[in-house]
Amino acid sequence: MQKQRPKVILDTIALIAGVASSRGAARAVLQLAEIGLIQVFVSRQVIVEADRNIEEKLPEMLNEYREFIKLLSPVLVDDPHHKDIAKYLKVINQDDAPILASAITSHADFLITWDRKHFIGKNICIHSNLKIVTPGEFLKYFRKYIE
Repeated sequence: MQKQRPKVILDTIALIAGVASSRGAARAVLQLAEIGLIQVFVSRQVIVEADRNIEEKLPEMLNEYREFIKLLSPVLVDDPHHKDIAKYLKVINQDDAPILASAITSHADFLITWDRKHFIGKNICIHSNLKIVTPGEFLKYFRKYIE
């Protein structure tokens, strides 16, 4: 019996880090997606935020980013409903609640982020099996998964 591929959802920071870097853990996560070993989900909000941030801060990479997203062809997750976002406002700030709601409603196994202030190490996934990890932590999980 074949194992189901891990489903991961990236936040804006992790997506930009993976695209902007030629190496590193975030890039390795995207490479796992490129070769089909994991399923990558990205919310529409993250795509728009990443596009805007790259256009603003790294304009020379904008075309490369857009091409990379086309090649990666992540599963696009619709922005969550207001009622879903409202559930998570009790455990996380208003800016991050839509990301958390998207991760949970998409049934992702992992939310990959660099945001240690709001996500990492917080007990915010009550009633969910979602694991919130950095790209490097995800790679450790993945190594165990393939053993």
